[in-house]
Amino acid sequence: MVRAIQPQDLVDSTVMDNSGSKIGKVGTVYLADDTRRPEWVTVKTGLFGQKESFVPLSGAGMENDGLHVQVAKDQVSDAPRIDAEGHLSEKESVELYKYYGLPAPRGTGENTGNRGRDAAAGGAAGGVAGGAAGKGRDAAMGGAAGRGQPTGQDTAAAKGGRHDASGTGDVVRSEERLRVGTEEVETGHVRLRKYVVTEEEQVTVPVTHEEVRVEREPITDAKAAGKAEIGEAEQDVVLHAEKPVVQKETVPVERVRLGTEQVTEEQTVQGKVRKEQIDIDDDTKRGRKS
Repeated sequence: MVRAIQPQDLVDSTVMDNSGSKIGKVGTVYLADDTRRPEWVTVKTGLFGQKESFVPLSGAGMENDGLHVQVAKDQVSDAPRIDAEGHLSEKESVELYKYYGLPAPRGTGENTGNRGRDAAAGGAAGGVAGGAAGKGRDAAMGGAAGRGQPTGQDTAAAKGGRHDASGTGDVVRSEERLRVGTEEVETGHVRLRKYVVTEEEQVTVPVTHEEVRVEREPITDAKAAGKAEIGEAEQDVVLHAEKPVVQKETVPVERVRLGTEQVTEEQTVQGKVRKEQIDIDDDTKRGRKS
């Protein structure tokens, strides 16, 4: 379900391109000064979200799974890298509109019509929404300056300084922190294949055979042996022997399949982060003798 875009909802939300592919996370929201409506967001891309690219909100909408924009993921990846530091110049704004093939709003570049932007601002996007995104700006800053010239506390932010967050002279010190996550990637393919090999196999088989043995028995009782005659005679004996017979049969011996298991291991990642330091320059102590 598409919802109305609110600046506070955009910060750190997931950005999906026009085909439904995930681009990254919203880092910073830029508002138009005349309508105070979100006009640009920066999307954290690259390893650990260290890079940010500008994405237009023209035609975009919030849905349950995040912010859906009308540009392609490849366009965002190849978008010009602009270090806005809380404020877009006129030249940078026009460059982004041209890159995405969008008409530049009136009041930027050669279109000098009036949409409520201060001419001195040059039509650049300002007004960063969402200190919760870790940009070091508090929420009060997000709803303020847009494309026009900042005033009051916003002037310091537009010039690269920090505004008074509490109204009592406090300075907000910010720092970057690594936000590490994991994603599943394909690391390779394993294929199970069976093939036929021929090998020699020797089996020892016991076999038997018959041999002729001549048996002689002396005759002790001539009368019992019968009448003796001299002449020729013969006896025929059939011999037998066993021989090996080889036959083949195919039998199943085992089942083989591929399976996967998850193994958890520790990996160390590193990245550079920036942090702000506070220096105090007290000129009231200069020239004093101790």
